[in-house]
Formats: sequence, C-alpha cells, structure tokens
Amino acid sequence: MANVFTRVGDWVTERAPGLMPAYRKHMTEYYAPKNFNLWYYFGSLALVVLVNQIVTGIFLTMNYKTSAAEAFNSVEYIMRDVEWGWLIRYMHSTGASLFFVVVFLHMFRGLMYGSYHKPRELVWLLGMLIFLALMAEAFMGYVLPWGNMSFWGAKVIISLFGTIPVIGGSLVEWIMGDYLPADATLNRFFALHVIALPIVLLLLVVLHLAALHEVGSNNPDGVDVKHGPKGNRWDPKAPTDGIPFHPYYTVKDTFGVGFFLIIAAFIIFFAPTFGGWFLEHDNFLPANNLVTPTHIKPSWYFTPFYAILRMIPSFFGTAFWGVLGMFGAIALLFLLPWIDAGKVRSIRYRGTGFRVALLTFAGSFIGLALVGAGVVGEKLVEWVPSDATFWENTFGRVMTALYFGYFVFLWFYTRLGWEKTKPVPERVVFDHD
Repeated sequence: MANVFTRVGDWVTERAPGLMPAYRKHMTEYYAPKNFNLWYYFGSLALVVLVNQIVTGIFLTMNYKTSAAEAFNSVEYIMRDVEWGWLIRYMHSTGASLFFVVVFLHMFRGLMYGSYHKPRELVWLLGMLIFLALMAEAFMGYVLPWGNMSFWGAKVIISLFGTIPVIGGSLVEWIMGDYLPADATLNRFFALHVIALPIVLLLLVVLHLAALHEVGSNNPDGVDVKHGPKGNRWDPKAPTDGIPFHPYYTVKDTFGVGFFLIIAAFIIFFAPTFGGWFLEHDNFLPANNLVTPTHIKPSWYFTPFYAILRMIPSFFGTAFWGVLGMFGAIALLFLLPWIDAGKVRSIRYRGTGFRVALLTFAGSFIGLALVGAGVVGEKLVEWVPSDATFWENTFGRVMTALYFGYFVFLWFYTRLGWEKTKPVPERVVFDHD
C-alpha cells in the first residue's frame, strides 16, 4: 500500500507540481508549538462544524420552499416525511449553536493568550470578519424556517436599520423587499444564506489559515518558538520548540473531534431544542403577523448584543444610540490589537489587573446573554414582581458598562504603566505549577 500511495503521489506531483509543496508548507512542515493545551482544540472544531453546516445545508435545500406560503410546511415535510430528514434538520440547527459555542471559546482563547498582538493582527482581523459573516449567515438561516419567532425576529432586527438618519426607512424596505417580511425577504435571505455568505466564509477561513501559517501559531506562553540550531535530525532548520502539525496535531485534534461529536450526538438525539435555547418553542408555530410572541428575542448567540441594544436608553425618541452601541460592541473587538498595548501576550505572565478585567469581561458577556434571553427578567418577576423591570434594567446596564469598561481599562492599563507583569520565559514551558 505504501508503494501505491507513493506512485499516486508521484503521478499527482508530476501533473500538479505546486500541490505537494503547499501540502508540506501547511501540514508536515508547518511547525506548531509543542505546548498546545485544551484551548487549542476549538479552531479545528470550528472547521468540523463548518463542514457539517455546508453538507447538511445542501440536503435541506433539496426540499425547502422559498415562499411565505410554503416555507414552514416544507420544513415540517423535511421533519416528518423525508427519510432521515429530522436528523439532517437537527444536525443543522444544533450545528449552528455549536458553531458559536466553539467560536466564542476560540475567541476567548485568543484574548487569554494575546493572539491578537503583533505580528498576528491580520490573523485576528480575519477571524473577526469570519465572526461577522457567521452572524449574518446565522441570522438569515434563522429566518428561513418561517416560524413565528423567525418572522418577528426578522421584523425587529431589520427594523433596527430604520434608526439610521435620513436613509433608515428606505434601507429597511430595501432589505425586506416589502413593508413586512414576506416572499421577497425569504428569497433574498435564502440566496445569501445558501450561496453568497458560505462562499465569503470559506474564503475568509482560507485567508485566516494562510495568514496564521505565515506568522506561526501563538501558544499558551505567548512566546515565539526558537529556530535552530537544535532542530531534529530530519530537519536541522526545524524550530527547537515546534513539532510538525501533521501527524502530531492532526492525531490530537482527531481525539478532540471524536469527543465533541459524542456531545453533539447526545444533544441531537436527546435534546435537540436544548430547552428552547437551540430551537425556540415559538418557532414551531407558523409565522403570523397578527400574533406577537410573548417575548421577542433572537437566538442565544445574539442575545449579548441584543441586550446592549435594549439597555442603552433611547434619546430624542430614537433607538439609534442603542443600535450604535450594539455594533460598537463588535467593532471594539476588531480594534483590540491597538487598544491593548501590553508588552506581554499570555495571561500566565500578565498582571493581576488584566486577569480580573478579563474575568469580569467574560462575566459581563454571560450576564448580557442572560438579560437578552429574558432569563434575568423571568427570575426577577418571581422574586420582586413590582420592581422586576427596574432591577433587570439596572443589572443589564451594569453588565453593559462592564463590557465597554474592559476596553477603556485595557487602554489606560497598558499605556500608563499600571501593569506589573511576571518574567516571560525565553522559550515555551511545558510544566506549570
């Protein structure tokens, strides 16, 4: 078999000489740090979920109808009459939520270990563009089942563009293609969700990986791996603290993927709605512009930014400042490489202030998610029914202040000499107390 693979490889190389060097550059001769830990699984897991979404999405489109009159019934047809259609649909809906789970954890790892610092600013920016495209892709996919929450969620979110001065009203009609979400909305969202945005996502992922492999991967110590002269005997120029991505990390990632798929399978087969978090109960009812859901809210992965929109008060009768705050919360993540001027990358060697600030930032993000999902309000109604709204708004505004306060603190903390860092090792460390 080894001879067969060798002959096939030689045949391909003879006809496409550039493929083998590209393979070696990005796999067998791409040297990653030896000290990757659990947090470094989530990049490969995001790729696995992306493939799942594309494959299951192709099968779903074979039976989906892009019209307001037929969309909901076509999804029900997939669930009830198409052989294994229920499984494909739940793999797709669960995959959407798991995509954001792994992406959020992947981003948090970047925050912890300073993966946005020089020379990886472009890697971070491309990753944030992936996140932005993923949010657009998820929103448009959320509308397509044409359940009641899909309809009202689309109406509320698209109507936010109406707060833009002068052009807002015309922009809303242009996006919807009508005065309310209808056939035109479904058709254009379907085209963008199935064709345009997946192409953009795939392009950005390729660019993200290419940029990463040009500058090399960061690691939990936040220090660059050392190059020669202590390379291995097969490649004297290999980094001292690096190992080939293939086969070492491909084998390690395969284990992580297997564990992840077990968790995904458990959710798909036993709790596909995840208590209303992955699939809202109102979305099992057909869209009805005369019946408003009790609580209009987006999918859980949008709720932190939706909460910021809600918590910023309207001024002069317009929600423009809330919309600006919502988009500003995402824009600040793009600017993080220039906000954080710290000389040390990894949280292992950064000051106590940074650690507390990052933990507070993560807590505020979770708190905003609970506010946006209505969980805080529901609990407060049980405890203090008369003042529930007041305390929910107070809690939400504190969480909003802490979210934005992280970036303000980081700016001053790293520029005014407040941070007292630990000594950074000259090379990667494998054992930590």
